[in-house]
Amino acid sequence: MTIQVNQEAIDFTLKDQNKEDIKLSELKGKKVIISWHPLAYTPVCTDQMRSLERNYDRIQEKGDTVVIGISVDPFPAKAKWADILDLKDIKIVSDFFPYAEVTKAYGLFNEENGASKRANVIIDEEGKVQWVKVYGGSELPDVEEVIDNL
Repeated sequence: MTIQVNQEAIDFTLKDQNKEDIKLSELKGKKVIISWHPLAYTPVCTDQMRSLERNYDRIQEKGDTVVIGISVDPFPAKAKWADILDLKDIKIVSDFFPYAEVTKAYGLFNEENGASKRANVIIDEEGKVQWVKVYGGSELPDVEEVIDNL
């Protein structure tokens, strides 16, 4: 079952593209956007991450917010992809090992294709889920909708 609004966010620690640990529970006091994308290097996933990066300053206008892109791709692929996309402000993390552990905990694993569903989850400053939306596989999330729900 997909995580629900008002639930306590499930803690995790994953490495970002800079090999830094991102521990969700250490981000309390900030809002967090977790943006699941099925696989790196695909057109819609690329547009999804670029949209968040391009709108990073607008997102920050809504308050101190950490933006995390997550998929089940292995770390080396995620790090290279973030470099190719020139992602400087958003964090790109790998949920590869143990395979899809965080994605499954949030109820966002797609058993049919072995990757994550496309989704956005906003965690509030207290660590509770504020907003969740799951999208169709080829549907590009509307960044305006994400910003409006901060």
